[in-house]
Amino acid sequence: MALEIRPIPTLKGQEALAFALAAERTTKVRGKQDFSEQIRKADLILKEAGFI
Repeated sequence: MALEIRPIPTLKGQEALAFALAAERTTKVRGKQDFSEQIRKADLILKEAGFI
């Protein structure tokens, strides 16, 4: 039995604009997370294990 191939939904109008704006905001914020605490913990673990 063959499966029906459905078309991919396309955003139009206000929905498309809202999606594009939200995606743009997300990509700008993506690189601004602070991982300094995790890096500090990883350094401590590696020092205790003798790798650093």
